[in-house]
Amino acid sequence: MSAKISDSEMIIINEKGEETVLNILFTYMNEERGKSYVFLYEKDDEENVMAFIYDEQNETISEIEDDEEYEEVEEVFNAYNEDPKIAEAKK
Repeated sequence: MSAKISDSEMIIINEKGEETVLNILFTYMNEERGKSYVFLYEKDDEENVMAFIYDEQNETISEIEDDEEYEEVEEVFNAYNEDPKIAEAKK
């Protein structure tokens, strides 16, 4: 899927050319893997966060299929949610 970042939003364009606008929660880069990841959610559903591999150069996202990679991304997300500065900002 192609993806374009605009401020705090990402526009996802599927194979049929249909666009979906999602909000960006945060991104991070794993230097060892040489991959960037993006955490997205729908404006009306902030509780349902989705994570994808984000290729900035080609402006595409792809699903995380490797179990080890997914566990790592899940750990990063959990650490993000447990950060006291972030918890305070959410109030």
